[in-house]
Formats: sequence, C-alpha cells, structure tokens
Amino acid sequence: MSAFRKLEEDLSLNLQEKQAVVAEVSAQVAVAQTIVLAEYRGIQVADITKLRATARKSGVYFHVLKNTLAQRAVKGTPFEALAEKMVGPLVYSMSADAVAAAKVVFDFAKTNDKLVIKAGSMAGSVMTAEQVGVLAATPSRDELIAKLMATMNATTAKFVRTLAAIRDKQEAATAA
Repeated sequence: MSAFRKLEEDLSLNLQEKQAVVAEVSAQVAVAQTIVLAEYRGIQVADITKLRATARKSGVYFHVLKNTLAQRAVKGTPFEALAEKMVGPLVYSMSADAVAAAKVVFDFAKTNDKLVIKAGSMAGSVMTAEQVGVLAATPSRDELIAKLMATMNATTAKFVRTLAAIRDKQEAATAA
C-alpha cells in the first residue's frame, strides 16, 4: 500500500474535521499565486518524503486532499475554475511565490514518472501540464531579484570606476 493510499484512508473525517481542513486549505489558497495538481499513484514512501521536504524548503504547501474539500476551499476564489480538474487521487501544491509550486512538482516529475502533473492555475487561469512546465522554467522572484541586484552592482561599480578615472585625469591635469 502506498503512503498516499494510507493517507486517503486516514482522511475519513467527521464534519468538524472536514471544516477544519477546508479552513486550512482556504487559508493557503488565500495567499497562493499558483496551485498545481498532480496524480501520485504508486509513488514510494521514500520518494514522497523527499518531495515533501523539497516542497517545505521552497515554501510550498504540499498535501493530499479529498477533492471535494479542495473544491470547497477554492470556491469563490480566482482558482475556482480549477475545481473541474480535481478528479482522481491528487496531491495539491500551492505557493505564494508564483513559480515555486510549479518548480517543485515539475522537477520531481522529471525524475519520477509516477507523479503526473494534471493541471495548474495562476492568475485566475487554468493551465495544462505543459503550461505548468513552462512556468516551472521561469526564474523565481528571488532569482530575478538576485539577477537585478547583480546587474545593479555591476553598473554601480562601473560608474564609480568611471568617476574615479575622470577625477584622476582632472587631478593630473591640474598638477601639470
């Protein structure tokens, strides 16, 4: 029995527990920019443990949820259109970073064919698995900020060297 099959059995919840799950997922949806759905049939426990750790490090909410509870959580949100794709045994990945959930799931799916990306959603639009792959290839916010800072530092250093050269030339001219 896979780790997720056991989780599904454990998800036999009473009404109060279901409401708590919907509230927790709704809180994640409220701050999410991206949601990615993937089918997880047959993934080994060790592999899913690695994936969970990677997701946690990347700030991605990564959970197996009952589809009906996830559908309730996205109702009335920009992710509501994704509800029709919530069919079958799915793992839900959500992130406030627009790229993180897609990157984590896509990178894992490249090395483990048992995780199959089904759909995603960002900015109110439903994405195909291929579009999730394109999103995963996009630099994250942190990567873009690092590139911008490196460019700014290089430009500033060049500007300072130019000013120093002008100063040195002027000093040499006045000393002569």
